[in-house]
Amino acid sequence: MNILRKILFPFSILYGLITSFRNFLYDKEIFKSYSFDLPIIAVGNLSVGGTGKTPQIEYLIRLLSDTYKIATLSRGYKRKSEGFILADATATAEILGDEPYQFYKKFPNIHVAVDADRKNGIFNLLYEEVTTDVILLDDAFQHRKVKAGFYILLTAYNDLYADDYILPTGNLRESRSGANRADIVIVTKCPATLSLDEQKSIQKKLKLTEKQKLYFTYIEYDTAVYSEEKQLKVSDIKNVDKLLLAGIAKPEPFFKHLKKENDEVLVFPDHHHFSEKDILEIKTKAQNNIIITTEKDYVRLKGQLPKEQLFYLPIKSSFLSNSENFDTTILNYVANS
Repeated sequence: MNILRKILFPFSILYGLITSFRNFLYDKEIFKSYSFDLPIIAVGNLSVGGTGKTPQIEYLIRLLSDTYKIATLSRGYKRKSEGFILADATATAEILGDEPYQFYKKFPNIHVAVDADRKNGIFNLLYEEVTTDVILLDDAFQHRKVKAGFYILLTAYNDLYADDYILPTGNLRESRSGANRADIVIVTKCPATLSLDEQKSIQKKLKLTEKQKLYFTYIEYDTAVYSEEKQLKVSDIKNVDKLLLAGIAKPEPFFKHLKKENDEVLVFPDHHHFSEKDILEIKTKAQNNIIITTEKDYVRLKGQLPKEQLFYLPIKSSFLSNSENFDTTILNYVANS
């Protein structure tokens, strides 16, 4: 923790009081929460960014979409549009935001919508008469205006909410007690070799209630990178000269997975909109070498860089254990709602 964050600690106390009072008003139903007559699963976190919400939403889509009609509803962070938008053939990353656009392109059989006001977004989905059995709310743990039927809280292995502080001293959007609203807590981005002893230690630290279930996941990288035209095995490109670039919250694992000593690396802010200057810099750095980026960045870079050069590395969330229990819990909630 840097000195400035320590100096700002009194503001963290104030911010914590404000958010706690807001939650109290919702808990006591002084502020109204809206429920809907269909299953709604909210995925979110207590901290700002970088906990793996996108791969977790994609996991739920894969789990449910063979049986149910799915709609995702996101804020559409840093999109260049406003209000409610239901994705169609005219959609772009700038209109939807990069993550919702990734859902739209990757899962053509689901509905993808964006609205900063989740209540308004759900009303609009129903008004549009979109056939929807389940709504997945992306990054909506603090969106108390909607009362979801099921809450999944994510916390990153290297940045547990139990070790963090409220903004601006730390990265928490609300106090740690907010975790009590979760039905399931998932510790994400774990080492694939995380021991049972360390899992038990983390469980003790998080102090979950009896009704809450805890799971551990890790990021599983694809064995290939993909362009618009072809794919290359990761094992074949490990020692090839390349440019790696990322505009995500915590890109270090992505770089570590692909980088060799002489590779060029470019880092941009999370959800970065690439300017003409950025594109020129990327082309200059890459020269004729391949460019590998994240799937989220790819949807913003596609069409701006030569398609024979630009590749992305897909990732997915995988459970260290007990994935069957997680799946059964979700499927039972949807079937019985």
